[in-house]
Amino acid sequence: MTSLYQELETQTFRLAVAQFEEAAERLGLDGNLRERLKLPQRALIVSVPVRMDDGNVKVFPGYRVQHDTSLGPSKGGVRFHPDVNLGEVAALAMWMTWKCALAGLPYGGAKGGVRVAPEKLSRAELQRLTRRYTSEILPLLGPEKDIPAPDVGTNAQVMAWMMDTYSQEVGYAVPGVVTGKPLAIGGSLGREDATGRGVTAVILEVLRHLGLEIARTTVAVQGFGNVGMHTARILHEAGAKVLAVSDAKGGVYSSRGLDIPTLRSRYQSHVRPLQECGMGEFISNDDLLQLECTILVPAALSEQITENNAARVRCRILAEGANGPTTMAADRILEENGVFVIPDILANSGGVIVSYFEWVQDVQKYFWKEQDIRDRLHEIITAAFQRTLAFSQAKKVSLRMAALMSGIDKIGQAHTVRGLYP
Repeated sequence: MTSLYQELETQTFRLAVAQFEEAAERLGLDGNLRERLKLPQRALIVSVPVRMDDGNVKVFPGYRVQHDTSLGPSKGGVRFHPDVNLGEVAALAMWMTWKCALAGLPYGGAKGGVRVAPEKLSRAELQRLTRRYTSEILPLLGPEKDIPAPDVGTNAQVMAWMMDTYSQEVGYAVPGVVTGKPLAIGGSLGREDATGRGVTAVILEVLRHLGLEIARTTVAVQGFGNVGMHTARILHEAGAKVLAVSDAKGGVYSSRGLDIPTLRSRYQSHVRPLQECGMGEFISNDDLLQLECTILVPAALSEQITENNAARVRCRILAEGANGPTTMAADRILEENGVFVIPDILANSGGVIVSYFEWVQDVQKYFWKEQDIRDRLHEIITAAFQRTLAFSQAKKVSLRMAALMSGIDKIGQAHTVRGLYP
């Protein structure tokens, strides 16, 4: 037990556990359950040897963590990033457990990844890495066991390679083993922009709750990957003025508002970084987080808003497109300053909701229209927001604590009625 805690002891994991412990204390959760839910159910560490294009073999560390499976198979993304470690993956798996429970999905939380810089690999090297990683974690995978999806540094093509590797091993095509894959092999319409669409849907609910008009709102988005790009695009389409967006190297700002469709087109045409797209003034990521605006969307990596910069955050609404972008110390400062925080496990749950739809379609072998998917996503995520808001008001706790308490309580009930085996 001690050695496992030492392996997990990272700042991100400490944040996830601290959030859990505060919510569990408020819930009065049984002490035995608390100990169980602070640790993952399973944690697999693998070596991923890859023959590089020059003939040499490099070995990359890989991980797959299943936090809880009391409600059904575990679900969670796979990230390829130089900072991937066991603690980060375990924290993300824990947050996925609460996220799925909060949305009412029949899943537990999982996460996986490889410590690698994917942009430094050729396409052939990336494919070999993906296939070997998949084969190493194969005992955990399956449409009724554990279902990966894209995350930071991975995409639909990576999911296709994972699906094919699993299918080759079992001897027949199994589309439902991953989600977020191409349409040609069982992917779902509406999956690509699902997380950003979900973030936007919750933001619009919050604007109505606060009596604010979308046409009079200003937006800043940190991160211009899948989540941030689509959030900026959909908010722009809804009538908001997007003042600034950024990627890892900084971003662009315009007081008049950015033309997001044009910026997106130039960015996707490999004119990178963002400040080289010829639109707006340069803005650093630190300055973007402190920009005066109605809505701030951190949609990059964890722990971007801390006690060091939280007092300088000048938004009215903070919508967490990323996982864990705000530390607990920062949370308290934001609450004191009247910032309405939409927590990650609620705000960015659109991705896993539509992943669930994809999995259902694969299992049933019956596919839905895109408008049906958008309508069902909107119904589920807005209902989750309204339940969480009502819980927050009834218990007089923050929206984050309400979301955590709701998700944890549902998992706690499942463990209680199922009992302890043996």
